[in-house]
Amino acid sequence: HLMHEQQFRHPPLLVLGNFGTPQIHVKLTAGMFQGMFPALNVHRVNLNSIRRCVLVSYDADSQLLEFRHYSIKVVPVGLSRGLRKLLQEKFPDLSRADDVSELL
Repeated sequence: HLMHEQQFRHPPLLVLGNFGTPQIHVKLTAGMFQGMFPALNVHRVNLNSIRRCVLVSYDADSQLLEFRHYSIKVVPVGLSRGLRKLLQEKFPDLSRADDVSELL
């Protein structure tokens, strides 16, 4: 999957895993990653603006970090296919439908 310039206009969602140990070097590493990316207010963030996710996981046994960077897309779930198309601003093909209710 190719990354596009538009995906880098907003900061990524940062997810830290296994950084709960009390060791100072682990806390320092977690703080460093948190300082690299701005905090997101979950009540005010526009979900459509989040285009990337950075996952950083710490393995205490090997003392290694696993870093992954993903391109993500927010899509509605639990909706009919027709309603999803309407929400995505794509006009559905109604030529085969007898009634608009078939879309929903």
